[in-house]
Amino acid sequence: MSIKNIRLEVMQFLEKNVDSFVDQFLIPVEKIWQPSDLLPNSEQESFFEEVKELREIAKDLPYDFWVVLVGDTITEEALPTYESWLMDVEGIDNVERNGWSKWVRQWTSEENRHGDLLNKYLYLSGRVNMREVEMTTQHLIADGFDIGTGRDPYKNFVYTSFQELATYISHNRVSQIAKKYGDAKLSKICKLIAGDEMRHHHAYSEFVSQIFKVDPSEMMLSFQYMMKQKIVMPALFLRESGEKIGTAFEEFSNSAQKIGVYTAADYVDILQKLVEKWEIDKIVNLTDEAEKARDYLMKLPARMAKVSERLVLPEETKIFKWVEPALIK
Repeated sequence: MSIKNIRLEVMQFLEKNVDSFVDQFLIPVEKIWQPSDLLPNSEQESFFEEVKELREIAKDLPYDFWVVLVGDTITEEALPTYESWLMDVEGIDNVERNGWSKWVRQWTSEENRHGDLLNKYLYLSGRVNMREVEMTTQHLIADGFDIGTGRDPYKNFVYTSFQELATYISHNRVSQIAKKYGDAKLSKICKLIAGDEMRHHHAYSEFVSQIFKVDPSEMMLSFQYMMKQKIVMPALFLRESGEKIGTAFEEFSNSAQKIGVYTAADYVDILQKLVEKWEIDKIVNLTDEAEKARDYLMKLPARMAKVSERLVLPEETKIFKWVEPALIK
């Protein structure tokens, strides 16, 4: 039997438990928070006063912070790309509406609230050029992305396990910085979004744990493959209006590293957490090739830590069209 067919069988085997995954890791629509719970209520007479207060508090937040918040928002708003990508993974059949497609749709519905909420906060804050933000978002969705997984479910689940944890770290750190500057509302917003991301990380990493039980060697090789080529961020193709694909991502990433929102050290830490979570050192019944992959993965965090220590960031901060300095002063 081909590797592709074995993967399909494993996905069909795990699909029997999708309803339990949904119940364990997702929250019913009627019980989960909604964006309107966290923003000024436009139905109330107090709306304009609440917006005025939000705008006053937002003035104290620094430039790099706004760059990161905008980049995070745009990343969340590119959700159509992520859903369409996952729906095309082997074993996830949206036409027949199987269990896996149910998972993807319900995961998407939770993720959709993040971009909605952050976008509305940015709009009300008066601190950013919303038209430039909107153009970048449209470009990112139109440009799509390539995360190097193909349609392989094993590789995709490694990616989502890693990326959901990275997104948790980013939103949680933004929450902490907002709190430090006295913006309790934004801090709560980002903390709640981070909570969703952590739940989603637990879900996708559980899928990988289940695959390790039934197809350990191929799962190990897929993990090694993804770490050798490195996990790219969903916003890798980020660009401002009039610019080439990907030209804004590195500068956005530099701002995130400067203020400690997401750093090279975090990348290494996530890798180490996944190695421990999946108990890579304890997996049995591996082929010789998979044993070599295990050895590679066990040594990789220490090797990458040494590389991350040598990273030097540029001192100057790029001025983005999204966040003009005049809007921050």
